[in-house]
Amino acid sequence: MSITVRIPTPLRVLTKDQDEVSAEGKTVGEIVESLEGQYPGMKDRLCDEKGVRRFVNIYANDEDIRFLNNLDTELKEGDSVTIVPAIAGGA
Repeated sequence: MSITVRIPTPLRVLTKDQDEVSAEGKTVGEIVESLEGQYPGMKDRLCDEKGVRRFVNIYANDEDIRFLNNLDTELKEGDSVTIVPAIAGGA
């Protein structure tokens, strides 16, 4: 099943400047694996040994997967996944 994945600017170097790509999978974890197969290095940027990296947010249909089932969040045809790097800073 093909899912549309929105790619943030810092990761577009891996996707040849594409801001949206398609990936295959029934869960967010399978989508991450599909992205890694197409764009080597993507998984390392998104995940560590504990799961999604602390400063990366992944949304399934505008819902933060941390409040769903993390990488086990199920997807269906027509769903979208958005990757957003967390922004920190300020005074």
